Amino acid sequence: MALIVQKYGGSSVADAKRIKNVARRIAQAKAQGDQVVVVVSAMGDTTDELIKLAYQVSKQPDRRELDLLLSTGEIVSSTLLAITLREMGYQAISLTGAQAGIRTDSAHSRARILNVEARRMVKELEEGNIVIVAGFQGITDEMDVTTLGRGGSDTTAVALAASLGAKECQIYTDVEGIYSADPRLVPEASKLTEIGYEEMLELATSGAKVMHPRAVELGELFNIPILVASSFNDSPGTLIHGGASMEVRNKVRSIAHDLDVAKITVVGVPDHPGISAAIFQPLAGAGISVDTIVQNTSIENITDLTFTVAESDLAKSMKVVEPIARSIGARECLSDTRLGKVSIIGTGMQNTPGYAARMFGALGEQGINIQLITTSEIRITCIIEESKVIDAVRALHHAFQVEERE
Repeated sequence: MALIVQKYGGSSVADAKRIKNVARRIAQAKAQGDQVVVVVSAMGDTTDELIKLAYQVSKQPDRRELDLLLSTGEIVSSTLLAITLREMGYQAISLTGAQAGIRTDSAHSRARILNVEARRMVKELEEGNIVIVAGFQGITDEMDVTTLGRGGSDTTAVALAASLGAKECQIYTDVEGIYSADPRLVPEASKLTEIGYEEMLELATSGAKVMHPRAVELGELFNIPILVASSFNDSPGTLIHGGASMEVRNKVRSIAHDLDVAKITVVGVPDHPGISAAIFQPLAGAGISVDTIVQNTSIENITDLTFTVAESDLAKSMKVVEPIARSIGARECLSDTRLGKVSIIGTGMQNTPGYAARMFGALGEQGINIQLITTSEIRITCIIEESKVIDAVRALHHAFQVEERE
């Protein structure tokens, strides 16, 4: 008997009909003799609606109370799913994140899982129950409910799979797997049968919305195979795992893009030790993730410092940076939101020349200007005009013939 963890996203449990469909899929896994733990997201747009409601009663809702409010969305879907399974004649029990033993730090709205005390889940599994866990949430040592941030149910599922020693974590969503590019932009994009953790993590952090980066990190850390598949059909999905083949390492696997990009430039920065730390440490303290960083060559000990953040974090970032810029004697602080980024990703780029030149050439042929460049061993990312992102994705997908390689 194997243990599997399944996770169903909000679109998969958006209404009663879809909840019944999910229950049938879970029943099939149970009928095969597996022990089953299920993690669910809130139904449809519930989380957005709860956030909107909170801001209708407060300009700045208390983060503790907001977390408690948002956690109710997953509790609704988990209890409805358990009720449905019981109606079908299966033993099932729903648990909140706290009841499932998910312990987190106290960073409300972006909490990190510290550990999972799995005793309750193990007990319920031993009694023959299908265990339905409300995703996206946990509890602190002070017994306060926290949420894990958007995409947190993915993280919940992989964390439970790791703590329970599951054979596999199955992420069911409204797409059939991981593609060589967003199929809405590139109709000829191919579905990948498998992908390594390293490449998937780069994809997730570069804009692919199918998997949350923290979930992929956990999968790699605990070597948990993750299957991404559709909850609406039986099409084979994409397996994320650590055993990439030699053939897979010889190519660009996917093209990723992200429109949630903003650029901040601090102009006229005194160039002396400690200045960068004075800017970036407060940003880190405010929970703001900084991506690309570029500093111009110093002229008479004066330079410009440019970096990117998520567009959704721009206002918060400017609140942090502007007073610092004044205090260090910088001339001004500028921002630009009309940006996007496009990335090529693949382990084939390691120690192999030519990928950057090919990428830049393909963008140049389309008249696309590159504003900033950032790289890792298996990724090259270009920051470009937002209006050019779709053209860039299509051009790169064709230039690297990704659709012909899978």
